[in-house]
Amino acid sequence: MNIKQKDKYILLGLNIAHYRKLNGFTQEKLAEALNLDRTTISKIELATSGVSLDVIFEMCDLFSISPSKLFDFRD
Repeated sequence: MNIKQKDKYILLGLNIAHYRKLNGFTQEKLAEALNLDRTTISKIELATSGVSLDVIFEMCDLFSISPSKLFDFRD
């Protein structure tokens, strides 16, 4: 993760957490659906770890949203 982009990772993590909760997923259930560890989901949401586009696309499929929704950073 590029530290210069930290603010964007934080906003992405907040959006992921928002859509995860909106769709009734716990971190554990989302991790299970994505074949990831729960701590990986936590790190993504807290912006302490980056996330691949493959995982983003899989999340969007689970949430039934377009990827642009996760990258819609409101002020």
